[in-house]
Amino acid sequence: MRKIIVISMITIDGVMQAPGGPEEDTSNGFEYGGWVAPFGDEEYGNVMQKQMEPADILLGRKTFDIFEDYWPKHAEGWPGINDVTKYVLSSTRKSSDWGNSEFLSTVEEIQKLKNYEGGDIKVWGSATLVQLLLQHDLVDEIGLLIYPIILGKGKKLFDDSASPSGFTLIEITVTPSGVIALSYKRAGEVKTGTIGE
Repeated sequence: MRKIIVISMITIDGVMQAPGGPEEDTSNGFEYGGWVAPFGDEEYGNVMQKQMEPADILLGRKTFDIFEDYWPKHAEGWPGINDVTKYVLSSTRKSSDWGNSEFLSTVEEIQKLKNYEGGDIKVWGSATLVQLLLQHDLVDEIGLLIYPIILGKGKKLFDDSASPSGFTLIEITVTPSGVIALSYKRAGEVKTGTIGE
C-alpha cells in the first residue's frame, strides 16, 4: 500500500494560500502571496530539499494549474519534477501537455491508487483536496512547515470535515528564521481522558 503524505506551508493561523508568489493565487482578494520568501536560510533550504526528493505527487486542479505553468520551465529548482507522476483530482480537466500527468475524478480512484504497490505519494498545496483526504481518512503522514506570521484571512489547511485521527511526531526542525518543520505519522484513533486522573 502506498502512503499519502501531505506537505503544507502554513502560517500560525493556518493559512496556506499562495505561499510562493504574489500572483500565485489571488482568489477572494488575497493580498499576501509570497509570504514564505522572507524565511529562506540554509537550514530551511535543507528541509525543503528533503521534502522535494522525487516522489509521485497528488494535486488538486487549481494547484496543478499553477505547477503546470511554473515547474516545467524551472525544473532545476525541483529535480525530478518532470519525471514523477502527477496525479490530479479534477472534475473539469482530463489531459495536460505536462508529461506524466494523470487525471482522477473521484475519491474512490484515489483510494485505489493508494492500495497499489509503489512509492509514497506527496500532496502539495491543494487545500480543498487535503480537506477531502482528511475527511475520508486517507492521509498517512502530515508534514507541516509553520511560518511565524499571522495573515488573518486566506485558504486554510483544516476545516471541520476532517475525520478524527491520532498522529505521532516523528521529526522536528526549527530554522534560524523561525520556521518550524514538523512531520507526523498516523497513529490510530483519538484517545481521550481526564487530566490528573
